[in-house]
Amino acid sequence: MGFIAFLKTQFIVHLLIGFVFVVSGLIINFIQLCTLVLWPINKQLYRRVNCRLAYSLWSQLVMLLEWWSGTECTLFSDEATVNTFGKEHVIIILNHNFEIDFLCGWTMTERFGVLGSSKVLAKRELLYVPLIGWTWYFLEIVFCKRKWEEDRDTVIEGLKRLSDYPEYMWFLLYCEGTRFTETKHRISMKVAESKGLPKLKYHLLPRTKGFTTAVQCLRGTVSAVYDVTLNFRGNKNPSLLGILYGKKYEADMCVR
Repeated sequence: MGFIAFLKTQFIVHLLIGFVFVVSGLIINFIQLCTLVLWPINKQLYRRVNCRLAYSLWSQLVMLLEWWSGTECTLFSDEATVNTFGKEHVIIILNHNFEIDFLCGWTMTERFGVLGSSKVLAKRELLYVPLIGWTWYFLEIVFCKRKWEEDRDTVIEGLKRLSDYPEYMWFLLYCEGTRFTETKHRISMKVAESKGLPKLKYHLLPRTKGFTTAVQCLRGTVSAVYDVTLNFRGNKNPSLLGILYGKKYEADMCVR
């Protein structure tokens, strides 16, 4: 084991990384709070500033994935699709199998210059999580309770508010609604069978309301829907703890 590899296993180093992330995140959140004065004066300037503030926080996590752990994310797509990356507003649908799939997604957004302006349909509980939830609030992330009767108006209003967003954004949706497990898959396929729907081998039955609402509300704003499938080589089940310990993974992302 080399010296650098040894450092990656030490708790004191992990503590230092966490300390830097938390302190810098709180500073960024405070600056974001101060930028609220810009909203009534120049909304688009407020948005551009907060995109860059968010980038300065999210890029620390991307650094952990790519540089600290050395994880490789390989993109598979056709040339015409790749040439549009980072040059248009899009909706992304991604499978939700792994603990670090959001990090792999952020890695791709960072490569094409849309990390700070990336969006997601998030659970409302995350709004109250320091750093991540607070940063998302200032980025106008759409939060929902996953109860459509209560969420409908909030989600529609939040999505329509993004129609004039000044930075190219990638709006991420986990259509499965929750992370894949064998137990959830068995239950999901029973539901599919009862409804006469095709059985899926590697995915849960998707929830359609969030997707259809996003498409309807952002029609005329988004130029495409990217269908993304993520998998890790060697049947590995990567974790955030593994990344922190410098464990290297190999991820493949297929985009159409």
